[in-house]
Amino acid sequence: MNLQKLKQAESYFLSQYPQGFASEEMKAIAKRHNISKLAEFSQTELAPDNFSQPERILDALIKIISRSSMVSLFEKPKFKDFIADLNTAEKIAFSDAYYQRLYGDEQLGFEQILDLLKQHKMAKWSIISVVPFYLKPNDEVFVKPTTAKGIIKHFELSDMIYKPTPSWAFYLQYQKLVAEVKANIDDRIKENNAAITGFLMMSI
Repeated sequence: MNLQKLKQAESYFLSQYPQGFASEEMKAIAKRHNISKLAEFSQTELAPDNFSQPERILDALIKIISRSSMVSLFEKPKFKDFIADLNTAEKIAFSDAYYQRLYGDEQLGFEQILDLLKQHKMAKWSIISVVPFYLKPNDEVFVKPTTAKGIIKHFELSDMIYKPTPSWAFYLQYQKLVAEVKANIDDRIKENNAAITGFLMMSI
């Protein structure tokens, strides 16, 4: 991470929005994204005990993705159709994979989700990263391709190579990057991890 460029980005952002994400302009943007409500819904519906009901989990996944402002309008109906096309065994496997991703072996869950998405040509960064983000918005990261590529280029992160097909290795790199940024910026910009990457894109 080029800390000099990070500090320049921070200075520019705070010159525009001195209150950071508490400013009225940023509050208006946050309201459109509705992260707090989706986080609350995710934490309720994707609670560990609910995974004994795969259909409930899959219904929750559809609702989360359909309500998310961070997933494209094109991908939302495709995800709903993807769930509808799964057979009973695949539905159970997909629910189990999310349990692993959220509460068990995170890498195993990621790979299992990715495998099923690949089979249906749905392996998109937005689809695979959005649900964990809503469950844990200060730990997990949402990977938006244009944002990720812009950050990598501007901050000269030569060790990070973005690829359209999701991978656990890149996800960990991106998560580590956001944690490093969080450790080096003003508290006014630390609303959640999506806000941090949004701040970076707005400042470069």
